[in-house]
Amino acid sequence: MKARLKYILSFFVIIVALFMLAKVAFMLYNSEGQHFGVGDVFSVLWHGLPLDFSMGGYITIAAWAVCVLSIFVPGKWTHAATKVYAFIIAPLLSLMIVADIVLYSFWQSKLDATVFNYIDSPKEMVASVSAGYVTAGVLSVVAVAALLLFALRVVWRMDLTPVRNRLKCTAWLVALAGLMFVMIRGGVGRSTMNIGYVYYSQDQFLNHSAVNPVFNLLSSSLKMRNYDKMYRFYEPAKCDSIFAQLHYDSRSIDSDTLLRTTRPDIVMLVMEGCGSVFMKPAITPNLCRLAEEGVYFSQCYANSFRTDRGLVSVLSGYPAFPDLSVMKIPEKSEDMPSIARTLSANGYATDFLYGGDINFANTKSYLLSTGFRKASGYETFPLSVRHTHSWGVQDHITLDTLYNKVASGQRRGERVHDNGQRSMITCLTLSSHEDWQVPYHRIKGDTIANAMAYLDHCIGQFVSRLKATPEWEDLLLIITADHGITYPADITEANPDRNRIPVIWAGGAVRSPCRIETLCNQTDLAATLLGQLALPHGEFTFSRDVLSRTYTYPCAIHTFIGGITFIDTTGYVVEDLQAQNIISSERRGISSGFNARLSVKKAHAYLQKTIQDFASR
Repeated sequence: MKARLKYILSFFVIIVALFMLAKVAFMLYNSEGQHFGVGDVFSVLWHGLPLDFSMGGYITIAAWAVCVLSIFVPGKWTHAATKVYAFIIAPLLSLMIVADIVLYSFWQSKLDATVFNYIDSPKEMVASVSAGYVTAGVLSVVAVAALLLFALRVVWRMDLTPVRNRLKCTAWLVALAGLMFVMIRGGVGRSTMNIGYVYYSQDQFLNHSAVNPVFNLLSSSLKMRNYDKMYRFYEPAKCDSIFAQLHYDSRSIDSDTLLRTTRPDIVMLVMEGCGSVFMKPAITPNLCRLAEEGVYFSQCYANSFRTDRGLVSVLSGYPAFPDLSVMKIPEKSEDMPSIARTLSANGYATDFLYGGDINFANTKSYLLSTGFRKASGYETFPLSVRHTHSWGVQDHITLDTLYNKVASGQRRGERVHDNGQRSMITCLTLSSHEDWQVPYHRIKGDTIANAMAYLDHCIGQFVSRLKATPEWEDLLLIITADHGITYPADITEANPDRNRIPVIWAGGAVRSPCRIETLCNQTDLAATLLGQLALPHGEFTFSRDVLSRTYTYPCAIHTFIGGITFIDTTGYVVEDLQAQNIISSERRGISSGFNARLSVKKAHAYLQKTIQDFASR
């Protein structure tokens, strides 16, 4: 048994060591224009271990299989099998590692599936580099492969001697396979291994250095789709013509002024699943009161049905797609505009707090690559409270932590008042998520409404405490939701009311209470907020300032799996995209201008235009 454990462990250690050496080579080769020290190298190596261990586990599976089979079929064949496997993986790993190192200087991104777009045109791939450069690259691949094969000789020369107790040895190896599975998966939590596990810095070069290139290439390959061919309804000219009817314009011109200052401290509270259907005094009295005290956007619709997509719509002002998640594709999402990036560039300290797994759906990598200086999940909470909810930390604990960040001396230590530095802290709640188990029992017989009531209670306490602090005077508190949910049970995607979400602006920075009943989208929050702050936001192509005179055609788009909803002031239409069949539609008000087929065309043009933008990133 010891011989087999040594065999597997040796194989694993050699592979992981290769990945770690590759990180050092990556940093040194691409060091021009970068600023890092020896400490940063060790930090990259440390933070990159989760992906290295995961990928090392994948590659070591074959060695594990050889050990298991050798229990029942002993012999010298194991030497040959290991040697053949080594000669297969060595050139492949070497090619991926070297390609990642040398291509980064051209692409400024990690090796991913986009490389396959050029593989059928090798002449074009090397047209811009010299023959000497290509030769050096080939020799580097050969050298790395030779180094790996030399190291793996230690493994293929090991003798896997026959065992006396086959059952016991097999049981040990099965148990080892379980540990390998946990390591490959990234633990036993809800999130599986993704590159967000290794993102730790505001410096993207350090984050990229920590990412395992083999993992990144294989992961992106599994997600690879030909985005250029998705949602192709019209010829480009016709698509542009129809899309122009939506009058998308991100500019802020003569916007109504809602705030007393253009530089408030900002707290953005994104509520899990709390759609407008819950905005009732019997369920959410505190939210209803805040809506009356502040600015209430009563006709805002979520762009999607999932948290990962809703966050991108809120923070980046970017549309959601029916069948893909922007956040889960880091090579695309890191290029998105974001409120945090704009504010950070204008002197704001940016922070994100979540009581759950911050690595879920690549959330952490998205946040850190789009301007958040910190992104904290349940791992930053005391161990005793990390699992008080099935998804992590209950909201009253998270909001207590948020309060301390906003109002305590710890937060003041990050803010330089003399320089006028402000902060933006975003918090995502989680207790109002299925399975709805909360330490609160005001509404009997309705676990969903009771979970929303608990969230409202936590927000009420949070706001009440903040009002008693000096920070409230210059604070803009934005409360919204990531998406709506199916509640009551008979409301489906066929009814747009399912996806209407509250947007409340409160705090001492608000000039006066008002209710804004203009139809708008979740994506419009970005341009509207930045317009109030008098900050440029032209890069938010699909976000509109609903307070600006440029907002001439109020409409909203919502997508769900296989479907899309289009809403304007004349009515709405919901379409099954796969069957290209209208699920439901309704004329609203006394207007006679509603045309379901025209609305479908506008929805199609919107999808085609946005996926074209996404494909080009």
